[in-house]
Formats: sequence, C-alpha cells, structure tokens
Amino acid sequence: MIIDTHCHLDDNRYDEDIEEVIARAIKNGVEKFIIPGADPDTLKKAVSISEKFDEVYFAVGIHPYDSVNYDRALLEKYIIHPKCVAVGECGLDYYRLPEDKEEVTAQKALQKKVFLDQIDLANVYEKPLIVHIRDASHDCLEILEAKAGEKGGVLHCYNADHELLKLSKYNFYFGIGGVLTFQNARKLIEVYPKIPLDKLLIETDAPYLTPHPHRGERNEPSYCTFVAQKMTILSDIPAEEIADITTRNAKRVFGI
Repeated sequence: MIIDTHCHLDDNRYDEDIEEVIARAIKNGVEKFIIPGADPDTLKKAVSISEKFDEVYFAVGIHPYDSVNYDRALLEKYIIHPKCVAVGECGLDYYRLPEDKEEVTAQKALQKKVFLDQIDLANVYEKPLIVHIRDASHDCLEILEAKAGEKGGVLHCYNADHELLKLSKYNFYFGIGGVLTFQNARKLIEVYPKIPLDKLLIETDAPYLTPHPHRGERNEPSYCTFVAQKMTILSDIPAEEIADITTRNAKRVFGI
C-alpha cells in the first residue's frame, strides 16, 4: 500500500471524475490520501470529500500565497474533525515577491506572521505540520528549529536543500513527488540518498508536478507508483519495500 500524503483532490479539475480517480489509485495500490489545506475557499470541499470517502483525510491550513486571507477561526472550526490529520500546507514562499523593497519586506513579514500562527495552532492541537518552502529555506529552518512542536511534520515537495536535512532530528519527514522523475532533478537525486529511510514520504501534489512519463497531463494519486519506481532505482530497495516504508512513516507522522 502507498499513502499519497499530499494531493489536492479538492481542486476543480477532479470535479467530474473524483470517484474514478480514487478507484484508479486504489487499483494501483495507492489506498489512502491526504488533502492539504491551502485555500480557505476549498476547505469545506476537502472536508466533504473526506466524509464521502473513507480513504481520504485532510489538513487545515493556508498557503503562503494566500496569507492575506488567513482566518485562524476557520481552521479551528475544522481542526477538531476526526479526519483532520495536520496543519498546512503552510510555510514561506519568496519566489514571486514584488520588486518594490518595501512591499517585499511587508509580504515577508505577513507570511512569517501567518506561518508562526499556524505553527502555534499545530502545537495547541498537537498536529503535525505540512510545510511549503520555496526560495525561503534559511528563514523556514530558523523558524521551525525554534518553534515547531514534538509532532514535527513533513516538508512538502522537499526542495533538496541539504541544510533542511537537519530537521529530521525535529521529527520532520521529507515529501518526495514527481519532481524526482524529472530529467532536471539533479539536486534532488543527489540529496535523496541522504534522507533517512524512516523520514521518507511519497506524495503527488496532484494535479501539479506530474511525473515522467505523464508530464503535461493532469497529475493524480495513482502516479505515486512512478515515484516509488524512481526511488527503487536510486536506492536498490524493491518497490514493495519502498511502499511499506513510506506507508509506515505516513501512518506514524499523521496518526492514520
């Protein structure tokens, strides 16, 4: 069995065929799914999907791009739901900051404030974090080392920064998805053997980051198998064992 620890099944690209998407994944051995919280407008939809399908869980959170829309009260409304397993995806993303220096300073400050509040939320409710990091490794590392709780969490779409490997001692796991199969994934391929096996997770980030050989198509949880196959090639560990290892890890960190 494989657990897709990060798939946006609440995205409208699945509205017409979510039953088929889930059935296809289960047929391919992907039997559980976690919808990360990223947009307050789709949170109710994620909750509804988790209530409809026994295999689906969700997290509550706000993506750093949506920091201006952060509403802690909304997240607290759903964090006590029995299918809620984490807080996030939250974090820092400096990739699309404006050119104006004052605006950059203001946006970074807002992202940090919202990130810190979601870390506090996770600590209060004893939930792991799902952390999004893009062009902000140093700031995220500093914040997580200082503020993250015992539950730790997962670095979603791990960006291959060697410094972030330090977080494994703080009970953080590393989400690996379709990027591992890309031809230009040299940095991730180089750092992959350094990730402790007991901190390794599989994710798709569906409908984004579709793995080879399906790049250009809509991603979906059934494609976790391509990630597992690439892990096997890089580690000489059989795909079945990769599935077992990452499933145990996912159950441990998310309490599934």
